Amino acid sequence: MIIILMGVSGSGKTTIGERLAQVLGWPFYDGDQFHPPANIVKMQQGMPLTDADRWPWLHALRACIETWVQQGMSAVLACSALKQAYREYLIIDEDEVKLVYLRGDYDLINERLAQRQGHFMPPGLLASQFAALEEPERGVVVDIVHPPERMVALIREQLRV
Repeated sequence: MIIILMGVSGSGKTTIGERLAQVLGWPFYDGDQFHPPANIVKMQQGMPLTDADRWPWLHALRACIETWVQQGMSAVLACSALKQAYREYLIIDEDEVKLVYLRGDYDLINERLAQRQGHFMPPGLLASQFAALEEPERGVVVDIVHPPERMVALIREQLRV
């Protein structure tokens, strides 16, 4: 099983993903590591990514997901996957690839981003992420108001892992 944790920047994808992967004994992958260098530079400069910017990144993610599924590997992947078209592209098999949406409101996430250090994504881009976000109609939804341990437990309960 591949679990994709999606949501806007600051929703806790990496924190929850690392904890979930550790509990499950699976590898964790941060989708940010798959961005082309030009995307990182653009975001560092406070410029939101366009669909054209995101597709090479999505192609790289899909190639990894395809390999993991073919190898029968389980993994946790943190990936914003803000639009339905992105998720449809990444979820190559609904039996093997599961979506978990880390949902939170703008004010809470903005507060978290203001405290975050050492990340290339500036808090000023949060509004563009919310503007691009198309909330998923399927998959597991976990509200980020819960402590991380509870969020991991909720994900495990709903996915039965």
